[in-house]
Amino acid sequence: MVSFLRALLYGAGGVVVVGVATLVAFQEKLVYVPVLPGLPRSYPMTPARLRLDYEDVWIRSSDGVRLHSWFVKHDPPVRGPTILFFQENAGNIAHRLEFVRVMMQRLHCNVFMLSYRGYGESDGYPSQHGIIKDAQAALDHLTQRNDIDASRIVVFGRSLGGAVGTVLAKNNPDKVSAIILENTFTSILDMAGIMMPFLKWFIGGSASRGPKVLNCLVSSPWSTIDIIGLIKQPMLFLSGLQDELVPPSHMQMLYSKAVEHNRNCRFVDFPTGMHMDTWFSGGDRYWRNIQLFLDQYVPEIQQCKSSCKVDDDDDDNA
Repeated sequence: MVSFLRALLYGAGGVVVVGVATLVAFQEKLVYVPVLPGLPRSYPMTPARLRLDYEDVWIRSSDGVRLHSWFVKHDPPVRGPTILFFQENAGNIAHRLEFVRVMMQRLHCNVFMLSYRGYGESDGYPSQHGIIKDAQAALDHLTQRNDIDASRIVVFGRSLGGAVGTVLAKNNPDKVSAIILENTFTSILDMAGIMMPFLKWFIGGSASRGPKVLNCLVSSPWSTIDIIGLIKQPMLFLSGLQDELVPPSHMQMLYSKAVEHNRNCRFVDFPTGMHMDTWFSGGDRYWRNIQLFLDQYVPEIQQCKSSCKVDDDDDDNA
């Protein structure tokens, strides 16, 4: 009996050791997946394939990393909102082009698509600190453009992109008008406990009841739950209730934390929405809720119409 218990104890210890080793050695590869299995890193297509008007934009982050992005322009030109889009952790921005095409058609907006460092044609290697710098560089670029209404920049983030957008919105209350989060996790720490259940007692976010002794080993914690309550801008939460990757309860927890401090929060769930297809399965209701949110919190200001007309006249006389 003693031998059996000793073997059981050794076995459990071995599992934990293997789990810790996996966490340390492969965590960045689990969090950031720039290349999907069996596919090249390069873009499978550009916006031109979908007949979208766009420009290649190269920017540099504050630490000097060269980043690639697409500024996709609504055609005909509009002075509507500009969506700063942050993608999920896997693949590249080209894999989101169909979504962006429909978004522009339904919302009459421009879309800026950033390739995180290490993704697509961007240089460098992904990390939390680095991607935060990348997002800031993208926003700074947008605020300096003279062909958009810089007072109507809206951050849209799905999954990891929601964590990125949350940090950016918190750091830039005067530049980001509103933020939309879709199927975003509370933290990578909580996700690690879900992906590796045998470590759940030793790792987790602020809601975890365990000792969390392994949290210090996680280099990209992306603890959205700890900063969402600091955001002052209007927020829209879009949750797919059939999400197979991020438990829908994470979105509910984020909303509950946000609404404690911010009355301008809206939550919409979609009964058949999965992690990547909530926008598709949600149909008209999905886009209608985003449009209502933008109309309420990011309206076109009458003064801008006058100034935009002056700009257009100036361009015609040039």
